[in-house]
Amino acid sequence: MKTTILKIVRLASLVGHRAMEIVRYSGGLSILMGQTLFWIPIPPMRRRQIFEQMSKIGVDSLPIVTMISMFTGMVLALQSAYQMQRFAAEMYIASLVAFSMLRELGPVLTALIVAGRVGASITAEIGTMKVTEQIDALETLATNPVKYLVVPRFLALIVMVPLLTVYADFIGIIGGYLIGVYKLNISHAVYLKNTWDPLKLKDLYTGLIKSFFFAIIVCIVSCYEGMTTEGGAEGVGRSTTASVVISFILIIASDCLFTALFYFIGR
Repeated sequence: MKTTILKIVRLASLVGHRAMEIVRYSGGLSILMGQTLFWIPIPPMRRRQIFEQMSKIGVDSLPIVTMISMFTGMVLALQSAYQMQRFAAEMYIASLVAFSMLRELGPVLTALIVAGRVGASITAEIGTMKVTEQIDALETLATNPVKYLVVPRFLALIVMVPLLTVYADFIGIIGGYLIGVYKLNISHAVYLKNTWDPLKLKDLYTGLIKSFFFAIIVCIVSCYEGMTTEGGAEGVGRSTTASVVISFILIIASDCLFTALFYFIGR
């Protein structure tokens, strides 16, 4: 009896400890988000630093976004063709690829790419500054670290991630077009008609809304992990790993929430 009670107590203690960690982490993210929004309108804007971050986030991510989106569109077309050919419904492949890219795969894949490539870089950079006491030096010089480090990355991400998402949507549709027209022998005119006619403005803006919030998730998580790094080089590695993993989880969870909100709640 005593053993059972001890196990229950230990389990309750473990659950409580994990719950407190989640609450503490969520509170830290919320505080950093509030500080970022507070410092955005306060001059100086540091435009040069913002444009540098936009170049790193957007332009430097174009090659990998292009490859992944192109192959994703191709795979979608091939996989759907395998089933639709049984029902002589190949003409609907174009609509399936377009809907999938605009609503889900374009925003999610772009966000995951940015989280893995850019988010990890942000965490490593800020984490290195933290463990080498460069952030403390900024505070000594009366420079707010959130204004100097977080705000430029925040503004760059909320601009570039939606733009990358639109680009990924377009490239994915092109990938599906190449398979549909040159592999499945669907007419060029039929494929384009079945791509654009079923689409609505809602399909585009829901994906862009998702990408906007995904950008916020990547920025806040990456910067928070970087600014709370401890333990030298090993700590930077842990923070970078945690940043990518947590960003991935939050992106997928929020995508599920937004999909339910846009397409199933309040219809």
